[in-house]
Amino acid sequence: MALERAPGARDLCSQSTIRRLSVAASSLTRQLDALERDLGARLVNRSTRRISLTDAGARYLDDARRILDALEEADRGVRESDGPLRGTLRVSLPVAFARLHVAPMLPGFLRRYPELNVDVRVSDGLVDLVEERIDVAIRLGALPSSSLIARKLAPHRRCLCASPDYLGEHGAPTMPKDLKTHRCLIFDDGAETAEWHFDAQDQTERITVTGPIRANGSDVLREAAIGGSGLIVMPTWLVGPDVVAGRLRPALTDYEVHFGTPEGAISAVTLPARRGAKAVRAFVDALATHIGSPPSWDRALL
Repeated sequence: MALERAPGARDLCSQSTIRRLSVAASSLTRQLDALERDLGARLVNRSTRRISLTDAGARYLDDARRILDALEEADRGVRESDGPLRGTLRVSLPVAFARLHVAPMLPGFLRRYPELNVDVRVSDGLVDLVEERIDVAIRLGALPSSSLIARKLAPHRRCLCASPDYLGEHGAPTMPKDLKTHRCLIFDDGAETAEWHFDAQDQTERITVTGPIRANGSDVLREAAIGGSGLIVMPTWLVGPDVVAGRLRPALTDYEVHFGTPEGAISAVTLPARRGAKAVRAFVDALATHIGSPPSWDRALL
């Protein structure tokens, strides 16, 4: 059976996978039957409606994927050992962060490495680096425990802000409890009530806020705040450019504001096998330089 990159277990033998492999379903079935005879084990469960992996098939798929990844890594290592960077770097990015802070640095990065291609995948979900063949991903906030190698690029901070028009009409809050009488624009994380936390001098005030808009998209709330609809709590990387431009104005700057969970950092994460890759290192170094220390978006707030 010819070596092909193993598809994910969820789409094994699906029509999309068959089309991607450019083989007829009957041919794939014959190859699979031959492989099972050669191994002396059943790899898939077949029925008239669906095909699923057996336990042995799932183990075989994982082992095959690791072998193919190792071969690909060996190929990359040879290509990167001498001469200019070349090939394709696959990068996973959060949508708004990609638009604001990665897209602007890509032209200069590609001028420096003209033989390198960058394949950008944007998603606000937690992407599986193995399944999606991602070389480096940018993650925002606290990182879950994993085997991934992480490099911190910047703190992940939030700030309370509103438009000058809103603050001119309603006044700026001087204490967290003032927010009980303000219009607050709420990021909907699934909780029935919204609670904003304000830290100062080792004490935390928890304020339940209400307002005219709830949304699960940060850009929606940002645009509404710029339009004068109320106060928002947003990451500084998202609203920092608006503060610099005067579209938004920070409030309660003596407090660290958050939603009650660790803020973590803005991090570049890679699989252990890719941590030393020259293209990964070059991309992360270029992004770190572009962000700066302190980050460009925080300079107006510090």
